[in-house]
Amino acid sequence: MKPKGLLYRIQRDLRKNYSLYLLVLPVILFYLLFSYKPMYGAIIAFKRYTPALGIWSSPWVGFDNFIRFFNSVYFVRIIKNTLLLSLYSLLFGFPAPILLALMLNEVRNKRFKSLAQTVTYLPHFISMIVVTGMIVNFTMSTGLINDIIVFFGGERSPLLQNPHLYRSIYIVSSIWQEIGWGSIIYLAALSGVDSQLYEAAMIDGAGKFKQLLFVTIPSIMPTIVIMLILKIGSLMSIGYEKTILLYNPSTYETADIISSYVYRIGLLEQNWSYSTAIGLFNSVINLILLIITNKLSKRLSETSLW
Repeated sequence: MKPKGLLYRIQRDLRKNYSLYLLVLPVILFYLLFSYKPMYGAIIAFKRYTPALGIWSSPWVGFDNFIRFFNSVYFVRIIKNTLLLSLYSLLFGFPAPILLALMLNEVRNKRFKSLAQTVTYLPHFISMIVVTGMIVNFTMSTGLINDIIVFFGGERSPLLQNPHLYRSIYIVSSIWQEIGWGSIIYLAALSGVDSQLYEAAMIDGAGKFKQLLFVTIPSIMPTIVIMLILKIGSLMSIGYEKTILLYNPSTYETADIISSYVYRIGLLEQNWSYSTAIGLFNSVINLILLIITNKLSKRLSETSLW
């Protein structure tokens, strides 16, 4: 019998699973409209864009905007700050949800476990404006953190205006805000671990700690690796919202990052081509990091995104 053509198979699949395709259609449209269509505007990174002329009529300048960024006096500062914040977030923020999930997994009191999950999830749903307002109030000279410092014999100071403390405040507050939400996927992975593995480990004389090392962690390692790849793939993409709400001229030295610089150059100074070039450079670096990390993971652990 002659095999059916590709078009026929597609039509048959559409008729058979039309409800599933309708279900996924809004998601596809969302990404087409808000992720892929805006890529067309990236061309202004290679032009001297002015709204009056439009994208195509604006003069072509090639890589001038990129060269200008590389030669900028702010280049080293914002790259350094972005990398340091990203690395600190990866070093301290990435393991935090895993540790929380492992601890919650060992809790047998269901009421306490539900309460702990609710308390740790809640900060994720608080508006960024409210979160940054809380941070500003807590770190001001008369704030809660300074009250604690004075209680232990220290002196009051505006903590958020100290450039040496900015990164610590940023990372700790980010962990507080996202640790509970980030633990959900690891708790889901832990729920799928075969209980017979624990029973076999107990028969072999393994205590709780050894069960954790040789059963629990290896069982969720593929999930950890995938999340790590995704995290490194967005290593340079620190959102500007929290930064622009927390930083001030006295902390630009350690707080100014790529996204906040793009915000100032693009929206406040209306230098659209230059800011687009910086954003495109940032995206290319993230793509390279994602590909390299995925290849290394596939070679070392046989777990990868593709």
